[in-house]
Amino acid sequence: MSQLSKVKSRRKFISPVFHLQTKDEDGEHITEDVIKNVKQTGKLNLSSRHLASVPEKMFKIYDVRDKNEVNVDYSRNIREEEAWWNIKPLTNLDLSSNVLTSLPDKISMFQDLAVLNLQDNLLTMLPPEICELTRLTRLSLNRNKINKLPKNINQLTELRYLCISHNCLECISKNISDLVMLEMLDISNNIISKLPPGIGFLVRLTELNVSNNKLTELPPDIVNLRALLKLDISHNNIEHLPEFGELRKLQIFYAQHNDIQEIPSFRSCEQIQEIYLGNNFIKEIPLEFCEVMCHLKTLELRDNQIESVPSEITNLVHLTKFDLTNNDITELPFTMGLMPHLQILKLEGNKLRQIRPDIIQGGTNRILKYLREKISEEDLKTLNVPSDVSYDNRTYPDRFSMKNGNILNLAMKNIAEIPDECFHEAKKAEVHTVDLCKNKFTAVPLGLKLISDLLTELNLSSNQLKEVPEFLKDFTKLKFCDLSNNYLNSLHESFSSMVSLRELILSNNRFGKIPECIFGMTGLEILLLNDNKVEQIPMEGLKELKRLATLDLSNNNLHQIPPELGNMIQLRCIELRGNPFRHPRPAILGQGTESILSYLRDKIPR
Repeated sequence: MSQLSKVKSRRKFISPVFHLQTKDEDGEHITEDVIKNVKQTGKLNLSSRHLASVPEKMFKIYDVRDKNEVNVDYSRNIREEEAWWNIKPLTNLDLSSNVLTSLPDKISMFQDLAVLNLQDNLLTMLPPEICELTRLTRLSLNRNKINKLPKNINQLTELRYLCISHNCLECISKNISDLVMLEMLDISNNIISKLPPGIGFLVRLTELNVSNNKLTELPPDIVNLRALLKLDISHNNIEHLPEFGELRKLQIFYAQHNDIQEIPSFRSCEQIQEIYLGNNFIKEIPLEFCEVMCHLKTLELRDNQIESVPSEITNLVHLTKFDLTNNDITELPFTMGLMPHLQILKLEGNKLRQIRPDIIQGGTNRILKYLREKISEEDLKTLNVPSDVSYDNRTYPDRFSMKNGNILNLAMKNIAEIPDECFHEAKKAEVHTVDLCKNKFTAVPLGLKLISDLLTELNLSSNQLKEVPEFLKDFTKLKFCDLSNNYLNSLHESFSSMVSLRELILSNNRFGKIPECIFGMTGLEILLLNDNKVEQIPMEGLKELKRLATLDLSNNNLHQIPPELGNMIQLRCIELRGNPFRHPRPAILGQGTESILSYLRDKIPR
């Protein structure tokens, strides 16, 4: 036998890695059980079926004339759930994660469709008939190869959610401004160079993501999006930003990796909590910014050209994270040591003269302590702060002072208990924020129960707590909880019911593992567990946190990082430095979150 014939004879035993299904094989996924379920629920899930085409049988599910697809029973023994008057129309269709290259124009026959998921396919265009699905409220098209949207997309007037990320779009039609019901628009990771001027008409928009495009500017009417909560313009080529004062509800602003030269004005943005401006060309922090950003909690200005930090930065009294990594700063105002909520201060990569490198490497607490020790009597008088920084004034606020801002603020009062009368007054004032940081509490005040149905923010950091009582689970509206700088080593398992919690800070405690209750907090977006004794990352639990965007596990006892962590692509910030693992190497860690996740994904066994 020749050498060539031997090769041919072996080929039939080789199983291909991927087999492109035929139309008949695609149709086999529409079984009698599937048809029955569709008619009972109105939902059809064909996700991850390796479909190369949309099954023809799908369009005959409701066709009573086709005897091969539907058995009509005219007897009186028909089941109630199978009766024609109880059949539900198709409202939810999931065709995601297949290899579809086209969508049949017959899709328009499903006039009751409210949800259509086409993400993770190979679509290059959409049929114009898709615009006839006028009841659509949710359309997912991300991760395809679409280079153009249908001209009549403005007919989808009921659309609330539109995701077209990771495609090949070069422009967005101005007709998109007619989708006035839109609440979420994601057009990130395309090659768009300009946004349509009418985007300001989308007045119900709460989230807009235009990151990873080729934008050089933002349209002026973007400030008309007064319902906007989250704006992401990161990874573009934008040089100048408009004044964002009209975006009064804005809470999170991402603008990293652009060409921005000045911090824009955020005057009147009283609800903003997080600003990310890293990797730009910013040279200074404006005084006006320090005066109006008193509610800000996170400020990221890493990899810019900032030369100095104004002493007015202490006006940012709620700031918890301040990242100034890799700038040109030579000095810091010593009064920064008095910022009551600052938990993370990053200064690596600067040219600081007054702070030794070993102090910077010692972490935030050591830096702040050093700065406090350097404060002069003159500075203290200017700030109207007593020299021992003990804040001995123990006067509890009354109802009327708490009513202004709906906050009970007893930070740095050097107290160990609070009278119940204070919480009764807080309830009458409808307090939703309680700040008890930097005191001497050994137990969580029981009086907090009185406002459990009101509380959205709770700060108990820098106290002497060894445990957190179970009644905290009853705080169903709690979104922010800071328990850092205490003596905690566990959390009650019932806390898993706190699904409204968005940010949980457990830094500088004694946790030997990530508390299991955290994996039930499905609304969690920020988790800070740095400076503990955590030894491993349980991926089975962590992957349940689908909304997690920030994860800080720096300065723990992690000996290895599971490669599966790289699959959590929703993470925008991950900190792993200060652990005894060998991989990823420090060089990888220094390249940022995307590089870390990419490195870990490459290590997943295939």
